[in-house]
Amino acid sequence: VLTLCGEACEKVIFHVPSKLEADTLVGRVDLKECLQSADLISSSDANFRVLEDGSVYTTAAVSLSAEKKAFTLLLEDTEEQVQKKIHVSLVDEEKKTRHSRDTVLKRTKRRWGPIPSVMIENSLGPFPLQIQQVQSDTAQNYTIYYSASGPGIDQDPKGLFYIERETGNIFATRAVDREEYPSFQIICFATTPDGYSPEVPLVHTIRIEDDNDNAPYFTKELFEFSVPENSKPGVVVGRLTAEDRDEPYTLHTTLKYRIVSQTPPVTPAFSLHGDTGVIAVLLPQLDRELVPRYTLLVEVRDMAGQPYGLCTTGTAIIRIEDTNDNAPTFRQIQYETRVEENRVNVEILRVAVVDLDEPGSPGAGAVYEIIRGNDDGSFEITTDKNTNEGVLCVVKGLDYESAKQRVLVIAVNNEAPYMLAPHSQQVSQSTSSVTVHVMDVDEGPVFKPCLLRIEVKECEDVGTAIGRYVAEDPETGNSEGISYRIQPGPCNWISIDERSGEVRTVKVLDRDVGEMRRGQCNFTVIAVDRNGKTGTGTIQVCIVPGNKNVPRIVKTDYIMCRDRKPICLTAQDGDEAPYSAPFVYRITDRSLASMWKITRHDDNSVYLSPKGDIPFGTYEIPVSVIDNGGKVGENTVRVNVCDCVTPTECNGRTRELAAGNVTLGLWAILAMILGSLLLLLILITICGCCGTGAMQRHVTDDCANHNLIISNTEAPGEEVMDHNIIPLQTTGDQGGFGIKTGDQQTFEMVKGRGHTLESVKGGGHQTLGSVKEGGGQQPMVDTCRYSYSEWHNFTHPRLGEKVHLCRQDEEQKHSEDYLLSYNYEGKGSLAGSVGCCSDQHEEEALDFLDQLEPKFRTLAETCVKR
Repeated sequence: VLTLCGEACEKVIFHVPSKLEADTLVGRVDLKECLQSADLISSSDANFRVLEDGSVYTTAAVSLSAEKKAFTLLLEDTEEQVQKKIHVSLVDEEKKTRHSRDTVLKRTKRRWGPIPSVMIENSLGPFPLQIQQVQSDTAQNYTIYYSASGPGIDQDPKGLFYIERETGNIFATRAVDREEYPSFQIICFATTPDGYSPEVPLVHTIRIEDDNDNAPYFTKELFEFSVPENSKPGVVVGRLTAEDRDEPYTLHTTLKYRIVSQTPPVTPAFSLHGDTGVIAVLLPQLDRELVPRYTLLVEVRDMAGQPYGLCTTGTAIIRIEDTNDNAPTFRQIQYETRVEENRVNVEILRVAVVDLDEPGSPGAGAVYEIIRGNDDGSFEITTDKNTNEGVLCVVKGLDYESAKQRVLVIAVNNEAPYMLAPHSQQVSQSTSSVTVHVMDVDEGPVFKPCLLRIEVKECEDVGTAIGRYVAEDPETGNSEGISYRIQPGPCNWISIDERSGEVRTVKVLDRDVGEMRRGQCNFTVIAVDRNGKTGTGTIQVCIVPGNKNVPRIVKTDYIMCRDRKPICLTAQDGDEAPYSAPFVYRITDRSLASMWKITRHDDNSVYLSPKGDIPFGTYEIPVSVIDNGGKVGENTVRVNVCDCVTPTECNGRTRELAAGNVTLGLWAILAMILGSLLLLLILITICGCCGTGAMQRHVTDDCANHNLIISNTEAPGEEVMDHNIIPLQTTGDQGGFGIKTGDQQTFEMVKGRGHTLESVKGGGHQTLGSVKEGGGQQPMVDTCRYSYSEWHNFTHPRLGEKVHLCRQDEEQKHSEDYLLSYNYEGKGSLAGSVGCCSDQHEEEALDFLDQLEPKFRTLAETCVKR
């Protein structure tokens, strides 16, 4: 590096190659000569940067295309507000002028990179002490001056090293501590007098070689360990740790451990591994009862334990943990004590044991138990935690008359399980016997049993005797002279006879009333003898549920529609088992029992359904329900058999069976009126036709003449042959009869189920005719025995019912086919009626109507179902 500074801060020229890579050192300028107090340094060219020591580096690759490049370094003191400039010029080194000789330099073997220097720690000198020399091969062609910077030179610790300018020798001025400064890295420079730098700055390392000047030391002042007694040899107790500040992985830090001494000075109980510092059990039998604690004086030495190594000592304390290797034993093997009879929860004796284990530990804590003589649980023994003694108490009163003394056997163990020590024999459990003498005292009467349970049926009469409860004198064994009374309590259900002890009820016991809902109550009975001694007993009265409630059907009103879906009847009984379910259902009315049937569903419910096709209307069915206890509950089930699809259609619209009344709607009444008029017109026509026959008959105004006659037609009539039409000569037949007069015939229609025109008149007759008494005689038949009013009374309600049942179609609209005009078109169809007014509920034996004349088929199809 060549520095030209004829005047400070004027101009600096660097001879560099034509191409420079990034982060390449260009040269160094003397910033302090330009501005001593500069605190802000910058470059006018972004391709270059300057460090605080004046070194100029490239920030990017630079090429000198014009053989010369210039930029300015700006120095600024912000406090003094002073600025200086240094003009830097870069010149291609191939064009520079040689000062010494006009020859081209050639690269040879170089000495500018010596090996790192070594300086011994804590060196005694003499100082200055030469430690290395740096030289540049270019010194053969140039005058070279050497300089250096970095830690130990111009950085802390300053002045430790320096370099001779002409020779390149590096000297140390004083001793160095390796633990503080293990190495130094300095930067060496080689320059010509004109500032040219033929060599790149050299980073030279000075290593401080370690000296064993630090003794090892333990990481703790006191090490504390513990190990269970009777541990086997080789069991690890703990580990000692030590450190050395000297250079790692050298003899200076290779440590060795050893035990210097043991307290108490008995047989060595532990071993110490020299390399790892691990303490292990050595003695095969550690007994806490003999030696509870050991103190070890240990040493750590560097230089692998050589005598000339540095060493340090420390202390380790090892405590022996207690184990239950000593069984407790009683101080005495026999004890005696006394206690009054009937005394409870009283301490009668304390027993002590001897245990060599550590006091307060689970291995020394005593656990007492009674192993014999306490079958009735009258005694109890516990441990006093403070004294470790066993405390024997009476928890149930003793009876002198039963046993004058009791002998107990007590055993003792520890809280922790027993551990057999090495080379020792198993010991047996320690026991002790205790004799308890029972002292006699005057006692009060005693109830036997002390608790008497009496069950009383519900709703028993007041004053019913339910039992007897007496006490005995323990001294005499009898009940003479003992009186009884019941102590006041929350329940006042019973009384007791003062002398005999007989117990009676004082009120009706009902589980549904007040405090009796719980079903039981306890009564304290006090017995007093002649000496005023008292005794108590308890009577527990339990109310047993009785059969006091009759079963009732929950719901009694129902609606049954066309589908005749069975009705589910469910009964409830306020009693408990066995006086409730299962229930038995019966229909008590014989006539209704023939129409309705009951089918079992479960213990509580049955199904009610009709046996056949019954007329619409409201039925009041008496049903009796019998519970499991035989109690009968009478119920009336009201069933409205309605012409409906859903029960909601029958709300407010019922049919009454009584007196045969029918409640009809408006359309049904209108249809009945129109049907009546049509029927009247047909009957008038029939009567008119009858008057034109061969035999003229007198017809009154109120006579329908004949029910069905053969009318005059334009085509030959059909011969009627049917089992429902019976000649006049047949007598005593409940089905019907006929009358033949001349060429005309009259026939009476008889319904297959016994319902005829005569039923309109009442009287329960099953035929149309009136058969006189003496069934063997010829019946007297009037040729005009039915008046028009009688015929109307028979047909009008029936026709109205049929019209009412079919007054609406599926779309809830008024049916339009219940009154239609028919024209005769020939022979009748065998398919039967297709009108909506056909009977939907009954099959009638009226097939003979298919053989009637066309005019009558219209009426027949209206009234009768195929």
